[in-house]
Amino acid sequence: MSVATTIREKLQAALLPEQLDVVDESHKHKGHAGHRPGVETHFQLFIVSEAFDGKSRVARQRMVNQLLAEEIGNPIHALAMRTLTPAEARADAERAS
Repeated sequence: MSVATTIREKLQAALLPEQLDVVDESHKHKGHAGHRPGVETHFQLFIVSEAFDGKSRVARQRMVNQLLAEEIGNPIHALAMRTLTPAEARADAERAS
């Protein structure tokens, strides 16, 4: 199973997100620290979930890091994330339009 699939399955099961985007950006880091040819190592996440309601940005990221603790460090080298509640995602969409 790919690392991206593992990430998606774990976050889907635990956070029941309204939106979950898992983007493998490993190819952008060729030649940089942590890059390993043929291995998924760098990811960007966008998660919209009610599970984040009432939690700070740091608490939300800690939740995600705990869910992916087995993968962080090996094989995941870098994990960028944007974590929003559904209300925050709607507000962002309204500002963008």
